[in-house]
Amino acid sequence: MKVLVTGGAGFIGSHVVDRLQACGHAPRIFDLVQSLHHDPDLVETKLGDLSDTVALAEAMRDCSAVVHLAAVSDVNDVVANPDRAELVNARGTELVLEAARTNGIRRVVYASTIWVYGGATGVEPLDESTLLTRPPHLYTATKLAGEMYCHSYAELYGLQPTVLRFGIPHGPRARATSVVATFVRRASDGKPLVIMGDGLQTRQFIYVEDLAAGILAGLTPVAAGRTYNLVRDELTSVREIAEIVRDLVRDVPIVYTAERQADLENRVISGTRAWHELDWRPRTSFRQGVRRYVESLSVADGTPSSTISSRISGSAATVMRQEPETL
Repeated sequence: MKVLVTGGAGFIGSHVVDRLQACGHAPRIFDLVQSLHHDPDLVETKLGDLSDTVALAEAMRDCSAVVHLAAVSDVNDVVANPDRAELVNARGTELVLEAARTNGIRRVVYASTIWVYGGATGVEPLDESTLLTRPPHLYTATKLAGEMYCHSYAELYGLQPTVLRFGIPHGPRARATSVVATFVRRASDGKPLVIMGDGLQTRQFIYVEDLAAGILAGLTPVAAGRTYNLVRDELTSVREIAEIVRDLVRDVPIVYTAERQADLENRVISGTRAWHELDWRPRTSFRQGVRRYVESLSVADGTPSSTISSRISGSAATVMRQEPETL
């Protein structure tokens, strides 16, 4: 099966491309830039922006399905440029669905986020049947808009979209500003780890290779028209992240600063539906994922290498990219 991956050069997208290849599919990347992780002679790549409807439609030609990961995902970028966030996340998703419709593609997998549960009421863990409330944050509003477009295209045009609400992804190839990457880099440099607030806030992380497997499960027939949370049931606090990094890299001090403004509300989310219907379960604990990220830097000769290699044994296997790692 030929599958278009929007944002396929990014953190999550590049792992989805790897997974598609490993499962015998033919991925095609659509992104602003060439992938640093794939030879363009081996993985077909189309360069373009979501707003370029001609390029987008051409990229979908001959595809059987679309995995739509392209988004403005960094909360700081969303707050700084809300017009761009709305254009890419909301309008861009409608353009992807329309291009799929005109190309006769019914299966679209849409990357949403567990942040849509912010403000929702009910007994935790919350599941996909939870009644959502008006989103207090623009990022959440744009992702919910994409979900609603998926629903509308299903009702009006017979598309069969699957909505996947991601936990916080981490692992090799993560952007340098993500919390794990930042902590690892600072610890390697002997600098203190800076935590905003008391560090007791928790998040549900998901290792990126486990997430990629869940995304491919979203392409199966049983997932058509369904919504799934792709999360681990493991809760990890920011303090725990810091302690794991100090243990794996270097025992540096921790410094606490004022809590960040415009943060997103965290809720405990259930992944039971995906476990039962898609036969998908995350296999990698948060600590294992951090270890693999650290190992990947050494193997790739990236920083920090010398400090990490002395502490760990073993080896590791932009605006358009879906990298939601808000802490």
